[in-house]
Amino acid sequence: MLWDNGPASVRDIQHILNKTRATGYTTVLKTIQIMTEKGLVERDETVRPQIYRPRYSQEQTQRQLVRDLLQRAISGSVKTLVLQALSTKKSSAAELEEIEKLLG
Repeated sequence: MLWDNGPASVRDIQHILNKTRATGYTTVLKTIQIMTEKGLVERDETVRPQIYRPRYSQEQTQRQLVRDLLQRAISGSVKTLVLQALSTKKSSAAELEEIEKLLG
């Protein structure tokens, strides 16, 4: 959400999330606090309400999350990760073609 909409307060984030799925303020606050503690989000405390922004690009964050998932859930096996990802949802022909290019 922060990548698409830019820096925002917890209330702003909750408002945007509520457009697609009801989300409580405290849930958003706790999630943002955890993300801040993990270094994924930065908090500007010089303004009220506090404003949050992503610390890294979306691509950098996704790569780090995949690295963490590889280590925690699949013992570092890229093969298992790819097979599990492909088995959870039917891929489009374009997605499969892109995957084949990466493998080739």
